[in-house]
Parts: sequence; structure tokens; C-alpha cells
Amino acid sequence: MITREMQEEREYKILSPRAAKAAESKGRIEQEEACSIRTAFQRDRDRIIHSKAIRRLMHKTQVFLSPEGDHFRTRLTHTMDVAQISRTIARGLALNEDLTEAIALGHDLGHTPFGHNGEEFLDMRYPNGFKHNEQSLRVVDVLESSPEGKGLNLTAEVRDGILNHTGSGIPFTLEGRIVKISDRIAYINHDIDDAIRAGVIKETDLPQDCIEHLGNNHKTRINTLVSDMIISSENSDTICQSDECKYYMDKLRGFMFTNVYKSKVVKQDSELEKIQNLIYSLYDYFIAHPETMPEEHIEMLYLFGTEEVVKDYIAGMTDRYAISKYKSIFMPTGWRL
Repeated sequence: MITREMQEEREYKILSPRAAKAAESKGRIEQEEACSIRTAFQRDRDRIIHSKAIRRLMHKTQVFLSPEGDHFRTRLTHTMDVAQISRTIARGLALNEDLTEAIALGHDLGHTPFGHNGEEFLDMRYPNGFKHNEQSLRVVDVLESSPEGKGLNLTAEVRDGILNHTGSGIPFTLEGRIVKISDRIAYINHDIDDAIRAGVIKETDLPQDCIEHLGNNHKTRINTLVSDMIISSENSDTICQSDECKYYMDKLRGFMFTNVYKSKVVKQDSELEKIQNLIYSLYDYFIAHPETMPEEHIEMLYLFGTEEVVKDYIAGMTDRYAISKYKSIFMPTGWRL
């Protein structure tokens, strides 16, 4: 049998001195007995995989609102892409794959329904402001349940990577920094793929200099960017890209914002107004009627207050659940004897 101690020892033998070691973790919020088989980071990964929050990502929008077709990305498939890219880079740099995977799997657990538009509207309505990375940390710290009680009680390294995967914060582990860049690599490229599939853009619309330097198809661009990160970060105290690859990736990102993310074809004003009305209406309704939320949320009202719990409830909804809840509250139903 391969024990936890054997795996921890193996990390010292095969990983880079710069890698985070499970045996040297900064620990958990609540101290607990170590697993006999899994390292601390492996245990974190498993807790995230078995969470309700990650299952809900299957029915949350990535970019396209209510897309027709089975092959468009969801928030869950995006998470899988980030985990795969991150692990490949971590392996190439002899860093800790288990930690990298756990951060990647948890990074978007707090995302709202309807993608970044849902996030924007909830941010406008909730008085304290809403950021999905902060909500992701709240999900693993408070909202998910474990046999021991509320929260998954993850290690400091995973919690830090989740919180700082976006925004100005920099993760204190190299593994967390891998996920921060891998998130962009993943969404830029798979969103290009989806936009082409949807007919919003054509392959020939992409900036020609970006295609020449990064590749003329999805798999080639991913391989170019992953290989570049490994080469650029080797023997370095940070995780980085070459100036050239970063320039062309950022240029592609700018192209996507102009032609896809902010496109009136992808997100028509009338559809955005519907989403805004839905988010606002649900928020206002549950503020006025908090007793109609599920029991698990009602139990938290005295701890966190109505506004925060209502925010938690709406952020945790899937697209289809939010629509269903809106209909059940605001749409008339037929009278029956």
C-alpha cells in the first residue's frame, strides 16, 4: 500500500525545490487528523469534486446564453479545461499537480448563473458588491457542507489560489499562479471555438499576426501557450509567459471582448435586460420574503444577515433553476378546482 507519508516523501524526491509540498502546508482553518492514504492537497481536490457546487457548474453559462447545441462550453467544461492545462504546466515544471488541480477545480465554484452578466447584475444589486472569486472562497469556507460541519476546511494554499485566480491578487504558490494564467489560456481559446461554431465569427476574422505566432487551430494555440509557459518559467521563481506570447494572447483577448463578449449578436440588449430583471426581481423578492428560501439558507440568516444569504442563494443557482424560480414566483399559473 502507498501511504500518505510515502507520497509526501516522494514529493521531495521528484518535485522542484520551488514546488509546494503537502507536508509543509500552512494548514487548514480547523485542525483535523490527516488521511492515511491521501496528501492534504489530494484530499482538497476530492472534497471539491464531491461538492454540490461543482455539479451545478454543469448548468451555468460560460459565454453563450441558452445556446442551441450540445457542444458549447459550460462553466463546468471550462473548469475541466483549466484543470487539464494547469496540470500539464505543473507537470512540465515539476510543481505540485495535486495542488494545481485542486485550485483549478475550485476557482469558479462561486460563479453566478448567466456567466459574467449574472455576476455584473448581482454586483449592482448586492450592496457590498459581488466578485465570483470571493464567492468561490465563501463556497468552500462556508456554504458547502462536510461531515464535520459547514465548509470544506481546505488548506491555505488551495484557498489562496481560489481567491487570487483573478484580479490584482497574486497567489503565494507557483501552482496558484499557474491556474491564474491557465484560466485565460482556456477561456480565450475555447470561447473562440464556440464563437466560430455559433457563426458569430469566422476563423478568417481572427487577427492574422496572432494566428501566425500562436497557431491556426484550437489545439495548436493551446500547445503553443502551454509550452511557452513551461519554457519561460523554468528555473524561475515565478510563473510567466514570453513577451511575444503574452502580447499575442492579450491581443486575441481584446479581439474576443470586442467581437464576442461585448457583441450585440451574442448578447442582445433585450436578452441582457431579461437577465437583469430576473436577477433584480429574485433578489428583491427574497429580501422581502427570506422565509421562502430553502431551509439550509434560512438557518444562516441569523449568522450572516438577509442580504448576504440572499446573495449566496442567487449566486448558487443554475441558469435553469433561476428561470424556473422566477416563473414560479412571478408568472401566473392556471387556476384549478
